[in-house]
Amino acid sequence: MAVVGGYRVAVVGATGAVGREMIKTLVERQFPASEVVALASGRSTGSEISFGDKKILTVKNLETFDFTGWDIGLFSPGASVSAIHAPRAAAAGCVVIDNTSHFRMENDIPLVVPEVNPEALDGFAKRGIIANPNCSTIQMVVALKPLHDRFRIKRVVVSTYQSVSGAGKEGMDELFNHTKALFVNDPNKAEIFTKEIAFNCIPHIDKFMDDGSTKEEWKMVVETKKILDPAIDVFATAVRVPVFIGHGEAVTVEFENPVTASEARAILRAAPGVVVIDKHDDGGYATQIDCVGEDAVFVSRIRKDPTVPHGLGFWCVSDNLRKGAALNAVQIAETMIARGLLRK
Repeated sequence: MAVVGGYRVAVVGATGAVGREMIKTLVERQFPASEVVALASGRSTGSEISFGDKKILTVKNLETFDFTGWDIGLFSPGASVSAIHAPRAAAAGCVVIDNTSHFRMENDIPLVVPEVNPEALDGFAKRGIIANPNCSTIQMVVALKPLHDRFRIKRVVVSTYQSVSGAGKEGMDELFNHTKALFVNDPNKAEIFTKEIAFNCIPHIDKFMDDGSTKEEWKMVVETKKILDPAIDVFATAVRVPVFIGHGEAVTVEFENPVTASEARAILRAAPGVVVIDKHDDGGYATQIDCVGEDAVFVSRIRKDPTVPHGLGFWCVSDNLRKGAALNAVQIAETMIARGLLRK
């Protein structure tokens, strides 16, 4: 599977849900890698991860790994770990694409969704680090970008319906265990989430901030402004729902210019990374289950909002482990190669 003359790729946080998805995505997209190494903490050193059908990667210790001679680092080890090791990798000449929140709002680090702002990659060399946005932000801006180009967005109001995989394997385990406990009448205790997650919705993701918003909601506001347009006003409500994989979002948009649902539908059908499923029939829309394992952002329920002069509403879903994390990171690397920014 190695590509002669290809790129040497280090996957950091390889034993986590996103890290495993990064490795899977490299294989599926036939990324031109001559060598791939899996890195994680010392407690995971020596464990094994499949790389395609025939190859096994033995996990190496991130703490002692030398990034010299490695071309690309796909990082998803947690923000505090990236804070230490991403600059270390970049200093060794390895271009870091970081999936954590640590670097996203730093002015000299590009925050990139390839379908939306690939030109931002041109400034990566200042730090040698590119940030992957938050999963809920990524899918929203992929859908918003072609509409903003045509009609100019003034304001966005979004409510998210985010799966437990956004909290990692532990979040998925808690949903499974809580659901099982309810059926057999065992006691339940919330550990990863603030309330019981089985058959429940929790309007609280990440820490609360001084204004009453959560940090997840703040991320959607500031990241949308940095990626798409600082003039766009955003109000977000982020909700954790009892779904294993896939984030849903109900998005209401106010534009500067007149817009119709049919115009928006046609523009979104032609947009990169978007699939429109919008039939006014039972089941004529995409749900979280439909998007699992898929690369696209699926847009449905496109309709006019009559409460403002130029308003539109839609529903979108996407696999948060793929487009919301691993796939976007790999696409950033692919885009850098295509733009001549990444050299061996």
